[in-house]
Order: sequence, then structure tokens, then C-alpha cells
Amino acid sequence: MAHDSYTDDHIRGVLRSVSTVAVVGASANPVRPSFFVMKYLMQKGYRVIPINPGQAGGTILDQPAYARLADVPEPIDMVDIFRKSEAVPEIVAEAIALSPRPKVIWMQLGVRNDAAAADAEEAGMTVIMNRCPKIEYARLCGEISWSGVNSRTISARRPKRQAGVQHLGLDKPDT
Repeated sequence: MAHDSYTDDHIRGVLRSVSTVAVVGASANPVRPSFFVMKYLMQKGYRVIPINPGQAGGTILDQPAYARLADVPEPIDMVDIFRKSEAVPEIVAEAIALSPRPKVIWMQLGVRNDAAAADAEEAGMTVIMNRCPKIEYARLCGEISWSGVNSRTISARRPKRQAGVQHLGLDKPDT
């Protein structure tokens, strides 16, 4: 798959298809992007599992933190990577070794590794690179426009209310 652009339907489909997200590089520091991405995804109903060797055995946002993906005692649907691009091949290899395998490898803004992406896709996983699930979720449900950011979506339809802090979801409103 080409990873320079993704359709809104593709991103929406990926975000709808997962419920458990492991955040590799999660931080307990509330000013770090990984912290507020975790918090946002949790508020949207996702089960979020922090992966950080320095926090293993403790908690981040009241969620038990693990040193590595293999330590997580439940299936993971998506691995969200908050690490440098050079660290991605090792993380993808660890994800491929899991049983069951995660459905999705998601690399955060500025993170791209085409070789690791090819390995993940060969193993049957969907790969998203250089994107943030928090930003994409907010953009697709209309929340991001509340702060004046262009969501690239023009519609007179009201967003569909759902559970969560801001009460908007990914589902398209009924026509």
C-alpha cells in the first residue's frame, strides 16, 4: 500500500475496527503527546495499554504499564508507536511475534519506516504512518474544527452524538 496519503474512509475503518490500543512509548508526563493521546483515546472508549520499560509495574492514567508488547496479558488490536523511526523494526517484529497478532501498526506523526511497514503488511497487518489517531479521530468526527483547524470536511450535517467527553463519534450521521 502507498503510505503517502490515506482516504478518510480507510482511516475511519481502521479506527472503527480496533478496541484495544497499545501505546509504545507512553509517558506518565501529562505534557507529553503520548499522555494526552492515551487520555483522549480512553475517553473515546478505547482500551489503552501503556508500553514503557521505565514505567513497567506502575500505572499511566490508572492503566497498568508494561515493559514490552509481549508482556501484555490480553490481545492487542492496534500498536500505536511513539518512538523514533529507527526503533520501529524491533517493535514491528515484536508485534508480529504476538499471538494473536495486532490488526494495525500505527506510527505517530514524524514516524515512518517503509521496511518495517512492508514486514507488518506481509504479516497481514494494516499500517498507518506519520499520522496521529487522536488528530484523525477528532478530524473525522468534526471535533477538531472546534479549535479552528481545517478538517478538510465540508458538511451541513450535524455530527452524530455518541458517548465520550465531547460526544461526537466516527459514525457518519444518518441522512
